[in-house]
Amino acid sequence: MKPNLKACGQAMATAMANAALAVALMLLVEFAISGSFQVPATYLWAGLLIWLVIFAAQFWRQRHLCRSCETSQEAEGELEKQTGRFRV
Repeated sequence: MKPNLKACGQAMATAMANAALAVALMLLVEFAISGSFQVPATYLWAGLLIWLVIFAAQFWRQRHLCRSCETSQEAEGELEKQTGRFRV
């Protein structure tokens, strides 16, 4: 359960940063084109969709990385037990 929580936290932080930057860029372009600073609802929906897509992809990636890291640590620990060497 812990690798999933760690992966979820990292994915959420990455997705939030990317979505915030995307919405800021959309608002900047909107201001450059129209000259008024308005936040249309479509930009917020687009930001939410960007967050969702990035979160899903990053969660899958981070979970895979956490699991492969755990597997390599377990294999390393088993090898150390077999050879009689331990980390200090």
